[in-house]
Amino acid sequence: MRGAGRILGLDGNRVLVASVSGRAWLEVDEEVSLAPGDWVEWQKQADGSAALTLAQKAPEPRGDGEVARFLLGEKGSLLRERHRALRILRGYFDSRGFLEVDTPAVVPCPGLDSHVHSLGEVISERSFGYLRTSPEFHMKRLLVGGFDKIYQIAPCYRSEEQGTWHEPEFTMLEWYEAFSNFEHLLRSTEDLVRHVCEALTGKGELRRGDRPGQVASVEGPFERISVREAFAEFTDQSDVVDLAASKPELYFELLTTQIEPELARLSRPVFLYHYPLSQAALATPVPGAPELAERAELYALGIELSNGFAELTNPVEQRRRFLEEQERRRRAGEVVYPLDERFLSALEEGLPPSIGNALGFDRLLALCLGSQGIAPVLAFSSQEK
Repeated sequence: MRGAGRILGLDGNRVLVASVSGRAWLEVDEEVSLAPGDWVEWQKQADGSAALTLAQKAPEPRGDGEVARFLLGEKGSLLRERHRALRILRGYFDSRGFLEVDTPAVVPCPGLDSHVHSLGEVISERSFGYLRTSPEFHMKRLLVGGFDKIYQIAPCYRSEEQGTWHEPEFTMLEWYEAFSNFEHLLRSTEDLVRHVCEALTGKGELRRGDRPGQVASVEGPFERISVREAFAEFTDQSDVVDLAASKPELYFELLTTQIEPELARLSRPVFLYHYPLSQAALATPVPGAPELAERAELYALGIELSNGFAELTNPVEQRRRFLEEQERRRRAGEVVYPLDERFLSALEEGLPPSIGNALGFDRLLALCLGSQGIAPVLAFSSQEK
């Protein structure tokens, strides 16, 4: 049997070759003076070994070249782990009766949260829209249409997000479940994170490669602390609801500089829950505490992993909140995105009581693998395009 392909790796007298028929280890009768990246031809011998002939020598790998990054460096193995993680995710949701969906990446409104900005506009002769920051509005329209358990692994785009744990283009795992409640949101999120971590690594821990030795166990129940409790314990503010409504800049400053560092010290992931209603435009109020919202963010080792709600279903209240967000953006000198009228119209048809969560897939993968941020688990980060 004859063949031709490219050398991916060497192990003594064994050569890993990629060809049109796949990847395979070839046994050779003696060690070869070849290198990963070389192109070879081979012929199988009667004893099962292969006689290799060099077809083309690979050029000396550049330090920033694709051979150095993918073939010789760790990027290639991390991408294979990414592929495994995606299969694990799909298996998890498929086994629980969820339907995988795809929704538009170009949308009429990318969201009105004053701290989230679309990466850009998309203009053609017949249409105008924005790159989505989340697939949320279209997925809720599917809930209205009768799909009660849905998930999506969605490329999303946000400007002004760049850093070790931020990329302007990233992958969001988003899922929704009708006729469920806030407690189920927390428990199912915990179960998902634990399942992915253990299935991918065989261990029940998350690690930050940029902070060696810092580990969070996912084996036991996750911690929970309300936003009200966190501000009372870690700041000098006594009324977080009034603070968030009247001084949102100070609220966010204290959240990021005083509370999040304290959460990072915990040895287990933690849910920060029951946010002030002014900070949850798409969430339903907490029963018995209408000044708070059924919103929860999951943190692990100081990294925000997910942001979930018990969803607001009232179309009149949703429109009112959107108008407030538009005015807030206008006062701040930010782009004022239009209302998504088709989403609001869908709410008028009737959104069932539902929960939804948006989880940063790249972040979860990086913490499972102990990477130094999310760039290593992307094929091409913003600095490598």
